[in-house]
Amino acid sequence: MLTKLVFAIADKDLQENLEKNFERSDVQIEAYGQGKNTWQNVGQSCADIIVISESLIPRPIESGIATLNNLPEAPTTVLLHNYDSSEEHAQLMAAGADVVLYSGVLLKTIIETIETTLDSRRQLIQMDLLDRKSPVRPKLSDFLSTSETMQIFINDVKQITLSDSIILLLGETGVGKEHLAKAIHAESHRSSGPFIALNTAALPEQLLESELFGHTRGAFTGATRSRRGAFELAHGGTIFLDEIGEMPLHLQAKLLRVLQDYEVRPVGGEKSVWVDVRVIAATNRDLEDAVANGLFRKDLFFRLNVMTLKIPPLREHFEDIPALARRFINYYRYKIDRDINNISEEAMTALCRYDWPGNVRELMNVIERALLICKTSTITTEDLPSAFSQQGPPGAGGAGRLSLAVDSWQGKTLPQIQSEVMDQVENLYLKSLLKEHRGRINNAARAAGIHSRSLFNKMKRLGIKKEDY
Repeated sequence: MLTKLVFAIADKDLQENLEKNFERSDVQIEAYGQGKNTWQNVGQSCADIIVISESLIPRPIESGIATLNNLPEAPTTVLLHNYDSSEEHAQLMAAGADVVLYSGVLLKTIIETIETTLDSRRQLIQMDLLDRKSPVRPKLSDFLSTSETMQIFINDVKQITLSDSIILLLGETGVGKEHLAKAIHAESHRSSGPFIALNTAALPEQLLESELFGHTRGAFTGATRSRRGAFELAHGGTIFLDEIGEMPLHLQAKLLRVLQDYEVRPVGGEKSVWVDVRVIAATNRDLEDAVANGLFRKDLFFRLNVMTLKIPPLREHFEDIPALARRFINYYRYKIDRDINNISEEAMTALCRYDWPGNVRELMNVIERALLICKTSTITTEDLPSAFSQQGPPGAGGAGRLSLAVDSWQGKTLPQIQSEVMDQVENLYLKSLLKEHRGRINNAARAAGIHSRSLFNKMKRLGIKKEDY
């Protein structure tokens, strides 16, 4: 994030010199000088570091310093004192000041002291970011799969992880768009910076603009303090804008300006702030359809559509369900402290037969629920919701449209059986898709979330001819 440095110095010449010395891209400066509302402005500035003349702090001095220390941002305070008295400086430090300097020392000394304070503050912020990270750090290997569809998808992701290009993640609810965004951030050169996520559909319209871009004091009723927005907080890292398709049109225009120049102007502000962020946006809506219906700006869509990744739904790589289920069992058994580490063959079969409209998130919820109500050391079908008692072939959502010669399974390995079932699933799915898109390979591949070359290979292997559609 940007480091906000606030100057409130009685000596006007000293303040101007300090402002010039700290003009840089990663430092945001606000200066108030000696004035009627200086103390109020300092307290409402949302600063990381406050450099203030001791004479501008209200009396008693101990109470004034405590007020600064108790601000929500817990700023680092640098006091400039008019007397070169080590005893008085020690008293101010004891009152809670972080640094006390005699204002009459060389300008070079004051600058070096503030530089040191800036470095310390950055380290403090970095340590706080590390402390807040979850113990299970998302990584691209979380998406490793035996499915060809997922393997091609992850190979595409790996090619763009190290770039700074805008990414648009598409996919149904629950496929793991935010988890993937975190994994991309964690394996990029920005991994040491912040990851800021904002769901643009979860906030009232009147608050969303402030959450995105921040606001200044007095920008609207109730804005008693300045506030940084998500873009400023994400400086040096990644911002994840979830449900971007739900953003109101007038905010889409402002977001477009930010994505073009990477300059953010807070609500009520007069100056823009440059930010260094990577943008990852996500939606489960069809943005092209939203553009056609006037619900999404065409120019913003083109700006976001630099690198588009469509995460395949779970039903398109159902062969991964057993591995995912066991991973979630291992995760939740420790989280909720249950000594359960097995799942019966019947229960696993039921999981593989289900259609998973809620995708991976639904699978996680089902496993967590099963662990909570399971009375033995093994999850059985009795621990699953009633929807899982419906019979159907794996990956077909219980539709019963596959012809499975169960009697022929004897003597075959599980991978062989999985391959046979998968061929039947792919055959039915691709024929249905090609019929829907009248044999147009590119459109069918896009709808399937796979490359056209992958679709051609599958059609060749399964004996499906384009001419038939």
